[in-house]
Amino acid sequence: MSKHSAVPFLRRRSTVVAGAVGVAAALGAGLTLSNVFAATPAVKAAPKVVLPTANATFDYQIGGAYTPAKGVTAVSRDRSAKPATGLYNVCYVNAFQTQPDALDWWQDKHPDLILRDKNGDPVIDEDWDEALLDTSTADKRTRLTNVVGAWVDGCATSGFQAVEPDNLDSYERSGGRLTKAHNAAFAKLLADRAHAKGLAIGQKNTADMVSDSTKIGFDFAVAEECGRYNECGDYAKAYANRVFVIEYEDNGFQRACTDFGSKLGIVQRDVDVSPRGSSGYAFKTC
Repeated sequence: MSKHSAVPFLRRRSTVVAGAVGVAAALGAGLTLSNVFAATPAVKAAPKVVLPTANATFDYQIGGAYTPAKGVTAVSRDRSAKPATGLYNVCYVNAFQTQPDALDWWQDKHPDLILRDKNGDPVIDEDWDEALLDTSTADKRTRLTNVVGAWVDGCATSGFQAVEPDNLDSYERSGGRLTKAHNAAFAKLLADRAHAKGLAIGQKNTADMVSDSTKIGFDFAVAEECGRYNECGDYAKAYANRVFVIEYEDNGFQRACTDFGSKLGIVQRDVDVSPRGSSGYAFKTC
């Protein structure tokens, strides 16, 4: 569902010898060892990735940010929003599809990165009026990472602790033009990008890809309606209960709370995930 928007290497012996000769020559010129090696830039360590805690009190705010209710410890907000002070913040990024109002931008800037049907028209997710992005080749995945990866970088710059790239399951709506392997490969590129910026990355839905979580590099899960579809246990096992669950219907919420209320972060929201004060707003935790 979408809404808005080193490792040092072992040098060869000849290199080491040459380096020693260079150091000796430098010393003969009146330099010291400390001066020679001080000129070598240090390798910058990647920022530390902070994982969410299990059974966090969670609010899903991708439809618009608002002051979290008392007791809430984690939120997910659109990448354009500011993180909530003092909470664990997950940054929502529509990574595998376009926003409805962004198709013209993609058509203008990156037309070949939009998945197209046999007539050359964009393949559309009809439920959300979003065009699918084309993850079918390594070149396109790399170029998509240049765009979406910049958004991930922005999440880190804004102060989020994690990112959830949405529509991982777009291959299911591609009419066979995309495969699970295509999207898994793109997800791994995004996971590497997120980790390099100190962000945890969450698997968004797609229970069929839980078995690939380690290979891809996912750290936690954001699962919509896993109670309704009896999938919460799959995510809980794969991610040691580091799972944020969003239910929209009463039955799914009640099942999720009954089975996993003491283990996972579960919230019931209205399907439009409206900000507090809006018509239809709903928020409930176990």
